[in-house]
Amino acid sequence: MSDYRAPVKDMRFVMDELAGFKELSQIAGYEEATPDLADAILDEAAKFAGEVLSPLNRVGDKEGCKLTANGVTTPNGWKDAYRQFREAGWNGITSPTEFGGQGLPDTLGVAVKEMLCSANMAFSLGPLLTTGAVEALLTCASDELKAIYLEKMISGEWTGTMNLTEPQAGSDLALIRSRAEPQADGSYKVFGQKIFITYGDHDMTDNIVHLVLARLPDAPAGVKGISMFLVPKFLVNADGSLGARNDAYCVSIEHKLGIHASPTCVMAYGDNGGAVGYLLGQANRGLEYMFIMMNEARLGVGLQGIALGERAYQQALGYARERKQGRDSVTGEALVTLDHHPDIRRMLMLMKSRVEACRAMAYYTSGLLDRAHAAGYTEEGKRQLWLAEFMIPIVKGGGTEMGIEVTSLGVQIYGGMGFIEETGAAQHWRDSRITTIYEGTTGIQANDLLFRKLMRDQGATAKVIFGEVHATAKALGASGKPELQAIGQRLGVALKAWTDATEWLAANAKTGLSGVLTAAVPYLHLAVTVCGGWFMGKAALAAAGYLDTGEGDQAFYRAKIATARFYADQLLPQAGAFAETVMAGDAAIQNIGAELF
Repeated sequence: MSDYRAPVKDMRFVMDELAGFKELSQIAGYEEATPDLADAILDEAAKFAGEVLSPLNRVGDKEGCKLTANGVTTPNGWKDAYRQFREAGWNGITSPTEFGGQGLPDTLGVAVKEMLCSANMAFSLGPLLTTGAVEALLTCASDELKAIYLEKMISGEWTGTMNLTEPQAGSDLALIRSRAEPQADGSYKVFGQKIFITYGDHDMTDNIVHLVLARLPDAPAGVKGISMFLVPKFLVNADGSLGARNDAYCVSIEHKLGIHASPTCVMAYGDNGGAVGYLLGQANRGLEYMFIMMNEARLGVGLQGIALGERAYQQALGYARERKQGRDSVTGEALVTLDHHPDIRRMLMLMKSRVEACRAMAYYTSGLLDRAHAAGYTEEGKRQLWLAEFMIPIVKGGGTEMGIEVTSLGVQIYGGMGFIEETGAAQHWRDSRITTIYEGTTGIQANDLLFRKLMRDQGATAKVIFGEVHATAKALGASGKPELQAIGQRLGVALKAWTDATEWLAANAKTGLSGVLTAAVPYLHLAVTVCGGWFMGKAALAAAGYLDTGEGDQAFYRAKIATARFYADQLLPQAGAFAETVMAGDAAIQNIGAELF
């Protein structure tokens, strides 16, 4: 089984050329985000990911987590790895300095997160949820709660969770029944059961901060009656020390297809008199606050798909370079390595190009969030934030669907050995399979893109993206270089398919809702395909510039152009088919009821 090596050169290229990292140090608040600092951080993160976390990936998959009388125990080596992670300061590199973080931009943090996910996805989920909880507390917690909890969560001394769904609710949070009863001291007693709680209990830290959705006694029905509460595993004394055990317990852990070392808990609140909780923000606005965590988590889960795709690609490439099998169909040479066979090369290039395209989307979105944060509550800040929010379902839906397909290709390249657990190829597919489900299924991402992002401003944000894609296609066409012109031509055709499909959706949104909903996921795939082509085109333009000047690693830049051309030839033509599918709507089944099935 091959080890993971962080693709630092690829990451820096995307950060600098596509996400705008080089310009961030000129923005107030990010002055310390220099290229030298980025190099140092990425090099150290690569060492930690490759030397500490990656060797534990297979250990965690085999051992899993266990529920004992004293709570959940993690696999062998987990606690020590988390200690090293926390002591090195990795948990808070993008968090505010006010609470002990390093205040570095997300455009740098996203590369570190990718490394952690690639090296050991199950491990990375704990910090991912903690980061989301931190963002929620920064937004809506009282100053008193911030003072008690944020510094310890940002340092990683305590972890955080998000508790949304319940056995009867699934993704329909309007159905949650957990309740919170006000107490005389201003706290609340929380009662209810939550399912699928990632890192709901573990043995790596001495406290866990749960953010729990529940209803107040006088709450209106549906999603408008949901509030959010902070419920710690252990109560905190006035001096900051830990106090009594709270009435919040893991009662079982799920036995899953993948990510075995990530404890997925059923949490019970209030079975012994009530779990002490504290209202976050205003009553009945809990779902709004939880979406702050959700956006952070969705971007992170999209990154998981990308990270697993990268890990699977590295492993498949290593195997294809070593395994000798068959005769070269072109030269006739006998017993060649797998990477000589055209179909294997095609699959490897599909893996490589799709991972690179989705990585660019994720890093670009992180750059937008950095600029939105720096601009604050201004028109420019709103513009950058809306662009980022438009991209988040594309990154989440696209990155995770890609991760499943790419890890499956990894198994295919291994052939029969891919079906054998000892090779490790199957684990990447098993781990990736959950990513299209949690933090919102692909269908939910598609509906979010259509109804919350595309239509909230009558397509104005989408038109900004369309304009950027058009400008890239035009620049490729004007380059004078045949390989870039070929990419630009295909990108222009794909963009036309996207805009046509968008116009069809807008025209049918009110009168043909069923058809629009049927078209939502194909539309998401269309957006992902074209955005991928957009960023591959931008990468090719940047690489061509370096080739013209003779700077840097020329072979690296030639590979960038070849990969972009492959994406344009093999993947961009699918945009037309997705657009046709979108505009077909539900015509085929419009007048047929349940008997169809």
